[in-house]
Amino acid sequence: MRVGTVKEIKNHEYRVGLTPESARELVAHGHEVWVETGAGSGIGAADADYLNAGAAIKATAAEIFASCEMVVKVKEPQPGERAMLRKGQILYTYLHLAPDPEQTADLVKSGVTAIAYETVTGIDNSLPLLKPMSQVAGRMSIQAGATALEKAHGGRGVLLGGVPGVLPAKVVVIGGGVVGFNAAQMAVGMGADVTILDRDPAVLERLDSHFQGRARTLYSGRAALAAEVAEADLVIGAVLVPGAAAPKLVTRDMLKTMKPGAVLVDVAIDQGGCFETSKATTHADPTYVVDGIVHYCVANMPGAVARTSTYALNNVTLPHALKIADLGWKAALKANPHLAAGLNVHEGQITYEAVASDLGYPYVPVGDLLG
Repeated sequence: MRVGTVKEIKNHEYRVGLTPESARELVAHGHEVWVETGAGSGIGAADADYLNAGAAIKATAAEIFASCEMVVKVKEPQPGERAMLRKGQILYTYLHLAPDPEQTADLVKSGVTAIAYETVTGIDNSLPLLKPMSQVAGRMSIQAGATALEKAHGGRGVLLGGVPGVLPAKVVVIGGGVVGFNAAQMAVGMGADVTILDRDPAVLERLDSHFQGRARTLYSGRAALAAEVAEADLVIGAVLVPGAAAPKLVTRDMLKTMKPGAVLVDVAIDQGGCFETSKATTHADPTYVVDGIVHYCVANMPGAVARTSTYALNNVTLPHALKIADLGWKAALKANPHLAAGLNVHEGQITYEAVASDLGYPYVPVGDLLG
């Protein structure tokens, strides 16, 4: 199979779909790999590194979209990229379709077979292709929040860990999954006063056992959430409903109860955000203020630490890429129901139920296509 990767064009996105090492693995399996010139520059990988791995360097993304049977990316295809997709081609990348009707419509129109990293499952119903980026985003959320809390960035002027004689910042993490756990780890490590909210008793028990009093856990009822948000200096939105739009847990009315200059970091923004006042921002202009509350809603947070993120991502995406290239998409999905869960769009049909439900498309089960 001819497999290609292109230079990411989303604002301040420096990751790349295939590292030189991943390209070498695909070549070793007998596949042809095309890489757009400069695609790896954001992670310090030169064209020469890809050439040494056996890949071919192409001058434009258009050449790759026109000739490659599978395109491996990181972020969802931008409008100009979507216009180059075609029937019979495999797109393997993050998609986050539920809050993005325009992208979904374009993918349906293109006829492409689109496999989304974020809905591929693991044997324990985990999301292994989303996990490493959730780990990165969770840890980065505390860094971003700490910076936004600085007075020069519009925040309250509070140091996350405090100093002797002065209380630390109060950090509230909504959601105890991978993002929330990693955010809490960072916040605890910096000396903050941390509370984690979740609705799953098993998750709360696991977190309580891990942190052993260094972070508090609390069942996330409406009253408890409202009370914690009102007292918080920094709120991390870390909720996830796989493949579906995130629920709006923090309302605009709640903002009026918060301390002026408090900070909201919405890690769920890829799925539409879990704060009512959230709107996607970029690394170039990461924050905005609503009712005196600073919002940080960068939709590709891990792109800022591109080298770490790319290698972590390739560790989990490459094995599936090899299977798809070796067997073809249909045989690869038929052999692995966890990979089959990643199929979101195929030849104009929506094959992921949450996306179909949220956006009003007919739902076609993957099994119907695999026979």
